[in-house]
Amino acid sequence: MSLPAVLLAAGPTPSPSPSETTTPAVPSIQDAQESATQAASWFEENWSTWLAIGLQVLLILVIAAVLRVAVRRAITKLVDRMSRTAEAVDGTALGGLLVNVERRRQRSQAIGSVLRSVASFLIMGTAALMILSAFDINLAPLLASAGVAGVAIGFGARNLVTDFLSGVFMILEDQYGVGDSIDAGVASGEVIEVGLRVTKLRGDNGEIWYVRNGEVKRIGNLSQGWSTAGVDVTVRSSEDLDKVKRTIGEVAEKMSKEEPWNELLWGPIEVLGLDSVLLDSMVVRVSAKTMPGKSLTVERELRWRIKRAFDAADIPIVGGPAVPADDTPAADPTAAMAPPSAYANTSSPQAQNATPLTPPSVTK
Repeated sequence: MSLPAVLLAAGPTPSPSPSETTTPAVPSIQDAQESATQAASWFEENWSTWLAIGLQVLLILVIAAVLRVAVRRAITKLVDRMSRTAEAVDGTALGGLLVNVERRRQRSQAIGSVLRSVASFLIMGTAALMILSAFDINLAPLLASAGVAGVAIGFGARNLVTDFLSGVFMILEDQYGVGDSIDAGVASGEVIEVGLRVTKLRGDNGEIWYVRNGEVKRIGNLSQGWSTAGVDVTVRSSEDLDKVKRTIGEVAEKMSKEEPWNELLWGPIEVLGLDSVLLDSMVVRVSAKTMPGKSLTVERELRWRIKRAFDAADIPIVGGPAVPADDTPAADPTAAMAPPSAYANTSSPQAQNATPLTPPSVTK
């Protein structure tokens, strides 16, 4: 029998049904037992490691939190002590002058804020690195990337960093504070706000100057310690110096005993002597130590009193009395001069007509 006949007799082979091809194989009980056994063995092998890592991370977080709270509390107590020191000297004679309570309060708050921020950054940053190290994470690439990013940011924001560092040192060194009159070079005026990056000044005309701390190269503080009031009194060179000195001394003694000048004056008003001597005048220098920022007020009052005392003592001003004006008109210097004559010009018609005629010559 041939092969095709056998195939025809056997007939076509039946194809499998769709349900038999799509139905997944149901895991047996033995497979489930093997999976559970593997999971249990993996957990048994690694649970101690994960528990140790978890306890280590928890310990790091607890220590970091406790240390952060302790450091911040210590900084807060330090700031409060600085504020109490300012309040203690507030009732003294120099309390409101050398130690401004508001200035000390803002300065202490700024220092406390900076210290707390730095402490929190260092503690929490160190804790984060320790936690990453506990998970066996290689910190070398992270630190290298942070270093490169820090260098790039430092170059890009070097002015900001300079302003910030300058502001920190200005506050720590107490170079100036709120209420001080300063000359910062780029601007001058009264300090109304001190920041870590910018200082705000109120100018003489009411304008507000925003000065970056990094731009300030030198600072002249006119409100720390004391000020000097200087007045130059100009009199005639022929005036009696003893009388001038006695008159100024009486003014100084009276002014030193009156309110509110007895508080503004921190020393006696002194006649320093002759500042200059000229042919027709001489200058007497008067000086006094005053409260910070009050020198101009004392100078104006001192000039006012000295002028009134000089008028009462009949001490004339430089040059003596004014020369009275003469209403008579001045004589004309050209009045006695004759007017110019037309005969002075030999080419003028008048001069030619007045010229005598030449007689004609006699011929023989």
